[in-house]
This record gives sequence, C-alpha cells and structure tokens, in this order.
Amino acid sequence: MSPIMKLSAITLDCPDPPALAAFYREATGLEPHPASDAAFAGLTRADGLFVGFQRSEPYLRPTWPDPAVPQQLHLCFDVTDLDAAQDALLRLGATLPAEQPNHERYRVLLDPAGHPFCLTRVS
Repeated sequence: MSPIMKLSAITLDCPDPPALAAFYREATGLEPHPASDAAFAGLTRADGLFVGFQRSEPYLRPTWPDPAVPQQLHLCFDVTDLDAAQDALLRLGATLPAEQPNHERYRVLLDPAGHPFCLTRVS
C-alpha cells in the first residue's frame, strides 16, 4: 500500500525563532533555510525534511510534566551515549526537568522555548 502522504515539515511555536533554530542547528547539524528571518526560521535536512520555528505571541511555555500548559508536541532523537548527548545539549541551553520516566533508557529535556524532547539510546 502506498502512503497517502509524506511528512515534509514540522513547525514549532516559540518566542524567538532564530534562537531556537540556532539551538536545534547546533544539536542536529541541520542546515539553516535561506529564507529564515526574525518571525520564522527554518532548518533543512538533505532528504528535504524542514523544521520550522515560528514566532508566537503570547507564547505559552509548556509546563511538562504539569498539564497546566500541555507539551503541545515532543520530538525524539536517537543518540549512542545518553550522558554525553545530555551534557552537550545542556551546554547549548537545554534544561533537564526533574521528571524522568525512564532515565536509563531515554532522557527528557526541554529546549530553550520549553518544548520537551527525548533522547533515546540506540546501539
């Protein structure tokens, strides 16, 4: 069966698109989109996947794990070394919430705009 659609883009609301794009660029190595600006910044992957960051005002930072402001979405990334990846991302500006559902298998971090994202250890 052929798929009906192909994922082409993911866009996150945030208060500062260039800053959040810079965080994810450092973390993933994705290339900046040439049409990025202060209101909408983007990153592209060689296969065409686009990750966008759009200014949202007022921006309500997720309060995960507290459901007062839902997480809205979360991204997952594969890593070979959880501790090393976590340390590098904390240096880039991510934060580590106290809530860690399965610390040995994966880590939940928050990007600078508060979006939860997961690191999953792969062999």
